[in-house]
Amino acid sequence: MTTLLETLTEKALRRETPTREEAMAVLGGEGELLDVVAAAARVRREFFGNRVKLNTIINMKSGMCPEDCSYCSQRLGSKAEILKYTWISPEEAAEHAGRAVRAGAKRVCLVASGRGPGDRDITRIENTIAAVKGDHPDVEVCVCLGLLGEGQAERLADAGAHAYSHNLNTSEERYADICSTHTFADRVDTLRRATEAGLSPCSGAIFGMGESDEDIVDLAFALRELDPDSVPVNFLIPFDGTPLGGRWELTPDRCVRILALFRFFFPDVEVRLAGGREIHLRSLQPLALHLANSIFLGDYLTSEGQPGADDLQMIADSGFVVEGADEPTLPAARHDLVTIRRRGAGSAKARRAEAVRQGEPAAADGPGADG
Repeated sequence: MTTLLETLTEKALRRETPTREEAMAVLGGEGELLDVVAAAARVRREFFGNRVKLNTIINMKSGMCPEDCSYCSQRLGSKAEILKYTWISPEEAAEHAGRAVRAGAKRVCLVASGRGPGDRDITRIENTIAAVKGDHPDVEVCVCLGLLGEGQAERLADAGAHAYSHNLNTSEERYADICSTHTFADRVDTLRRATEAGLSPCSGAIFGMGESDEDIVDLAFALRELDPDSVPVNFLIPFDGTPLGGRWELTPDRCVRILALFRFFFPDVEVRLAGGREIHLRSLQPLALHLANSIFLGDYLTSEGQPGADDLQMIADSGFVVEGADEPTLPAARHDLVTIRRRGAGSAKARRAEAVRQGEPAAADGPGADG
């Protein structure tokens, strides 16, 4: 008789979604932990081999955010003793990026606190992208600025940004429990704007905020519907001075099962081991590399991470290699040679008529539209 883990593995290799019951069983403890890892690791190896992609975060503007996200040390009313500063210069950002690239980082994530960017903020980021790519033209630049307005995603894409990151963080059902100043739908809207502008969508979650197994599964289905190219998996860093400062409910076992579940849901997607891995996975970090194919190198937004040299040693000791700048991260089927149409008939978005007038190739249109 076929076991649950065999079923999940075979479905993932066919890029099929787990059922709700299958997902709940993984989180509920069915299967020994090493058996769960072995099953999900088979999927990871099929699509990503033994490569680990390195990413780095540059916090362009820290603290003083008007939003009230309960998990965030930069939130409105936070008493966390973090660094607070206004925008750093493009030159300083490029200097930080250069050091990370020389250490092996393939993607640089430019992040700024706030509800969303104004036009001057977009200009700052445009200048920063130019500075970063002027020194390292092949580096991927991901941008994370909060909620996007009309035309802003297009400006970022035109400036050379590769991706836009905006996590859903938790399920729609309980989103109001962690934030009251914007909604789950606001976040979905920003991801759709970024995707329609041609930016690679990056969206994931934060676990350890009191969510149930049902919340985790609901979130996985919601993310799957958005079809992101990368999914960061964060574990709550419980900062003193924030509403969730006292939450230490995660165990390494729980974290590994969540990572395995997300590999089953996102078999051919960059699953990124992100914030909180050091304090919640602890000695199981190397095991997690058999599930995630991407990590953040070094520090996070407002907390320090594991030293970069230790990360590189952990990768090597675990039998993995750092993904090279000239190696594609995603499998061929997900590369932009095949672009899902989200414009024209069946959608509210105009066709790429201007591109045709300029003599650029336009994708063929079909009879329907993806949501």
